[in-house]
Amino acid sequence: MLHVPGLLQTVDHARAIFAEGVPPLPPPDVEDRVSYRIKRQRVLYGDGTTPCKAVIHEAALRMRFGGPHTSRAQLQHLLDMSELEHITIRVVPFSNGTFAGSGQSINYFSGPVPQLDTVLLEQARGSLLLDAQAQLEKYRLVIGKMEAIALKQEESRDFIHGLIREL
Repeated sequence: MLHVPGLLQTVDHARAIFAEGVPPLPPPDVEDRVSYRIKRQRVLYGDGTTPCKAVIHEAALRMRFGGPHTSRAQLQHLLDMSELEHITIRVVPFSNGTFAGSGQSINYFSGPVPQLDTVLLEQARGSLLLDAQAQLEKYRLVIGKMEAIALKQEESRDFIHGLIREL
């Protein structure tokens, strides 16, 4: 999407994002949010890891939250995470055109019972959880369209390597 998903952000990248909030957050609040974001990432490590598929727009990868050093570390982190067997990262480059759902961060949580799936939309005003079947179907279609125009995993890794070389 247009942001690096929270589950795949580095500490410094997350800190830079929260520090840019409007209205500005006091430093202790920024650190609390960063801490929570990083703790959530535990689902990606250790026994019983959770599969994660991310579709990230090139715009999100080119934003320089925290400056070049933080951006380079974030891109390298995405590459490292994409090497894990349970994580898939795919990039939608500018050249692939527009897609449904662009401009919003969509987290689709699925499980063995599709009727229990949940969509989390992260917005400036806070998060919105959706679980009505019509909403779930809409976001399944949106995500399907995004995946259809995204680069394959290996192409995405090559693309991210290219962005690192540009920094």
